[in-house]
This record gives sequence, structure tokens and C-alpha cells, in this order.
Amino acid sequence: MKRFLLPILCLAVAAGCSSRGDRTQEQLDEFAPIQIGSSFVSGISDNGREVLNYFRLASGEVDNIYWDQNFGDKSQLNSLPRIQREFADVNYGPWSRIDGQTFVPGWKQERPLGANFYPADMSEEEFLAWEDPDKNSPYTLIRRGEDGSLKTVWYHDAYKARIEKINQYLMAAANYTIKPSVRQYLLAKMEALKTDDYFKSDTTWLSVQDSKMDLIMGPAETEDDRLRGVKTSYESYVLLKDLELTSTINNFAAMIPTFQSQLPCPEEYKVFEPGKGSTIYAYDMIYCAGAANAGVKKIAINRPYDLRAQEEHGTRTAVLNNVIHAKYIKIILPAGRLLITRDQSANLNGKAFFWNTVMREIAHGIGVKETVNGKGTVEEALGDEALTIEKIKDNALGLFLNLQSIASGQNDPMLRRNDALATFVISTIRSARFGDATALGRANIIIYNFLREKEAFSIDRTGHYLVDFDRAEQAITELASKVLTIQGSGDREAAGALIRNYGTASESLLLDFAAMKRARIPVDVRFQFVW
Repeated sequence: MKRFLLPILCLAVAAGCSSRGDRTQEQLDEFAPIQIGSSFVSGISDNGREVLNYFRLASGEVDNIYWDQNFGDKSQLNSLPRIQREFADVNYGPWSRIDGQTFVPGWKQERPLGANFYPADMSEEEFLAWEDPDKNSPYTLIRRGEDGSLKTVWYHDAYKARIEKINQYLMAAANYTIKPSVRQYLLAKMEALKTDDYFKSDTTWLSVQDSKMDLIMGPAETEDDRLRGVKTSYESYVLLKDLELTSTINNFAAMIPTFQSQLPCPEEYKVFEPGKGSTIYAYDMIYCAGAANAGVKKIAINRPYDLRAQEEHGTRTAVLNNVIHAKYIKIILPAGRLLITRDQSANLNGKAFFWNTVMREIAHGIGVKETVNGKGTVEEALGDEALTIEKIKDNALGLFLNLQSIASGQNDPMLRRNDALATFVISTIRSARFGDATALGRANIIIYNFLREKEAFSIDRTGHYLVDFDRAEQAITELASKVLTIQGSGDREAAGALIRNYGTASESLLLDFAAMKRARIPVDVRFQFVW
């Protein structure tokens, strides 16, 4: 009876029965603190540890840049009460990333759509009428000049002092490393940060394959720009490679062209050819900063974002195994035991969660990149709706690829199709908790509603989910095909319709959210770095 008494709870929460301070504590508690580190640190030489230390120092400056991009002067929040300050550190500002609302009296109620990338008083008409070839660059800020007119400021100029400090640390790391490939990459990264031209550093990074350590740094994803969907946020990951697991999963890199050819869409949408240098590595993440540490934490990433680099050299999928494991134990497994029928709870599987994640990131690096009808790139054609559609594609196509690999016997023989499907459904429900204020949360709400409409699952008389595995597989294939077609045709109207029709959390989802909250299952995690 876990669902039927919960409307009362929802009403109580909505009525604001607790004080603002208590509410902020509740919000903070929804991000479970986890210690994040790696046993692989013990195998790093003293020389290597010096390199890692400089990576961490450089990441600290990345964090400062991201605060400016997302919010502004962090010192404005220094006088907040401790709980509000801690929650501001999770969100990089006084707005919750789950619902987009402020938790600090005196601030604008809703998180600005354009973060700190644009002037707060800039109108859509003003931006569109303004003729500047750099205004849509992913590496420029929009500011007002002395006369009040709009102007562009390149990241490398806006953050010059911070970038100089970053480059000092990277130069020190380059002088300490014994790996020529790492030194070459760090020097290329330094130049990229000074020029906002990342092609050479991206391709140089892809060639680094002989190091146990890795650094992913710079402006990458556009999720914080909810106004126009083009401005990139600074992030940094310090990683240690899991050599044994990498040797297993990297075998799938050779299959990426095959995955591209197997896309569930018309042949004309399969023309993108991923670069042959693609790799898949398993890591322990030991430190992160900037966008990588804000709000909901990523469990895997696929880089680079540059389309030309992807075409010529491929991508690298970085699977963060220690973060995946922590989220499965802390969130996925208890949520599944709460929400799914007892019989099907046996299908919850940590390996399934891992491989769904791996394939999701592979899916991000393939698919449709350019429209087939002259509308330009998918991002150009779909505008601010492109990121949500891409997140849907990554998840749906990733599951499709995993099911294909299981059916063909190419994946772990202990991994079963029904495990992948049941675990995906629970993961979708828990990710929908991220809310429609984020592209990731909105994408998962859409996936959930689409699956429910296709009767991929039902809810029994006790309020528990019962997955229809055949219908679930059919539905996920249909959804992957649908979004690939939207991307290939650059159909912004269809993208908007998909988001409008499926993008609102249904009553059943809201009941699930309340049930998980009541059971004290966290929404996500916050890191306590032990290295």
C-alpha cells in the first residue's frame, strides 16, 4: 500500500508546513553525502601524485570560473546560514537545480534561464536583431558595453586571470609527468584555454592511451544555458583508470561503426561516420569541479563535443565506475525494492545499471549529428530543445544497443535482457526526480510517460510496478527511432510536441517521488573527496 496514503503527504509538503530552514535541510538531505576516492591511488608513484595534485589545484580555478558562469560573485552568499550555504554549494547558487526555485529569501524566485551568460535585462528580440557573428559561439559571454549595447566577450578574455593560474598548474604537471603523451596533451590544453579553440587539445587527448591518470577540463556541456542552449560551462574531472575493467569494456569501441549501422531509423539518417579512434575507458573519479560537481552528478561522460573532432578522431567514453556503484547502492537498488513487484525485484542488477550506462554514452557519440535536409547541425535546427531531445536519444538508444548486445551474445553472459529492462525502468523513475527544470530530468519524465502510454509496465493493486518486458523493448525501440527521426529532419515542431505532450510528471510519478522521499531514498549524491 505504498502509494495510496501519499497524497496527504504531498499536500502537507505543498502547504509549506515546515519553516524555510527546515525545508532547506530537507532539500540538502536529498543529496546523500558519499566519500569518493579510489584504491588505485596507492599504485601511483610519488611523481604521479605531484601531477594529480596540480590537476586538483587547476580544478579549483575551474570551479571559480564556473561559479561566475552560473551565478556570479560567490562571496555574495558568504553571510547565509550554514544549511543554506551548504545547499548553495551543491547547486552553485541560491536556486535548487531540482525545481529551479530559490531557497534563499531576497533572491529572484526562479533560476535565470541564461545563468550568468547573458545580461538579465536582454530580450529575445534584442538578441535576434543584434548582428554579431560571435554571439552564438559556445565560448562567448554576452555583456553590455558602456553605451548599453550588447557585446561579446570571449571566455579566454573574461576569465584571463583564472586561466593564467590554471595554465601555471598545468605547466607544472607537464614538467612532472613522465608520459610524453600526457605532456603533449597538457600543453595543447593550455593553448586551448588561451584561445577557445579546442580542436587540437581534444584530438591530442584522444591519443593519450598509455596513462593511468586522466584530466578532462574545459567548457563542454550547454545544460546551464536554458535560454538559448549554446553557451558551455567549465568543468573538470580528475580520473584514475581501472585497467582491468577498461580491457573488458574497450572491446566495444571497435563495434561503434556497427552500432551506427544498426540504428533503428531510416538509412538516410545513418550517414554520420564516427571516427575510428573511439575508446571506452573505466575510471574511478577522484575529484571534480565546476559543472561536473553541480547538482546531479554524472556517472559517465562522452567527449569531445566538437563535431569535427568526433568525425575525424572519434570520442572517448569515460565510465565513472565508483560513482556508478555508489548511486546503484544508495539510490537505484532501494528505489527498485520499494517500487517494483517482489518477483521482478530479482531483476534489479548492478551490472545491468553499469552496462546501460556504458551503452548510453556510446549512444551519445553516434546517431544523427547533421540534419539530412540542409537545416545544419541538430543543435542549430532544434535550438534550445536540442539538449532534451539528445538526452532522450542517449537513454533510449543506449538501452536499445545494450539489448542488441545481450541478444547477440556480445555482452557479459551473466547479463540478462529482463535485468537491463527492469533496471532501466527504475533508473528512469529515479532520474525523473531531477525535475523538469533540468534537461536530464525532463528527458526521463518524457521516457517514463512514453513507456507508460505504450503499456511497457502496469501498476498492480498494491501500487507496485510490473514490467511487460516485450512491450518495454518494443516501446524503447520506437522511442529511439522517433527521436533519431526528429534529429535527422531537424523537426523543431515535432521536438516541441514531444516535450509538451510527455514532459509533465504524471500523478503516478508524483506518487513515486513522494514514496521515495518518505523512504528517505536520496535524489542524488554529494561528494566528500577523500584524496
